Amino acid sequence: MIKRFKIWTYREGEQPLVHLAPLNNIYGIEGQFIDEIEGKMSSNKFAAHQPDEAHVFFLPFSVANTVDFLYRPLISYNRGPLYRVALDYVNVVVEKYPYWNRSHGADHFMLSCHDWAPSVSYANPKLFNNLIRALCNANSSEGFLPIRDVSIPEVNIPPRKLNPSSFGLRISQRNIFAFFAGRTHGHVRKYLFEQWKDKKDEDIRVFEYVPKNLNYFKMLGQSKYCLCPSGYEVASPRIVEAIHAECIPVIIKDNYSFPFNDVLDWSKFSIHIPVARIPEIKTILKGISTRKYLKLVKGVRSVKWHFTLNRPSKPFDLIHMVLHSIWLRRLDIRLPYQ
Repeated sequence: MIKRFKIWTYREGEQPLVHLAPLNNIYGIEGQFIDEIEGKMSSNKFAAHQPDEAHVFFLPFSVANTVDFLYRPLISYNRGPLYRVALDYVNVVVEKYPYWNRSHGADHFMLSCHDWAPSVSYANPKLFNNLIRALCNANSSEGFLPIRDVSIPEVNIPPRKLNPSSFGLRISQRNIFAFFAGRTHGHVRKYLFEQWKDKKDEDIRVFEYVPKNLNYFKMLGQSKYCLCPSGYEVASPRIVEAIHAECIPVIIKDNYSFPFNDVLDWSKFSIHIPVARIPEIKTILKGISTRKYLKLVKGVRSVKWHFTLNRPSKPFDLIHMVLHSIWLRRLDIRLPYQ
């Protein structure tokens, strides 16, 4: 892939809705990816010099910026402006270039971590039917198709940094069995709090807010297992935060398509607990032998690089893994001229 894969980014459109996106916080992967792919030609080994050289075509509109600039909060949840931006952009490239029409959009992709990103397809379901969508909100019950779409990890990118803080301790020094802290939103967390918040269980430490005398990232580093429940949507930065802390992610989500699962076996470095089994969290985790736990720790350490953001990107890091997932989807289609 590194030697062959070429991407053409359409030049059409103006900032801030196109070619610009957040570089930090939970939508930061949007901006980091656009900035990396649209970087200087000399430093971007994946950039096609001409569209005819490209294997895939990138639509660099930002869902996060579109929502931020055009959405009217507290007035309505109308997604019409988002739909119009996406549809207008595609119509421009359809009319100007031959590439969309020859594949019906199957060799084109978009990327976004915003919760509303999957609904871009609703702008024109027939037109967008083949578009590769690289999404953090990879919920198979809401139209995400693993055979076509790409699940990407959500990263809460700190200001002036690229990756979450890591205070991971040695295994022998981890005195918290299982830990979660996060706001109440969505039915999954509500159920988690009903079962475990304020239960005064020394093993399962569940907080809505981290106590003022404690540090969230230090608590991750002191924990053996880190609970990663869904919020309103399935995406959550806690999986990446847990991996960077070398804490075993306990993924409490239904219908979630795991990032990079074409090449990564998530059973080797995480635990998946269905939402219905939240009351059994302690029983399930206590049933894991020391031998299996140590294997999971080894697995987390082995995949940590794949969830690390670098600029410029480096082989096998997060951006390269996203590109590899897109590359695999591109290999599965055959264009008429081939």
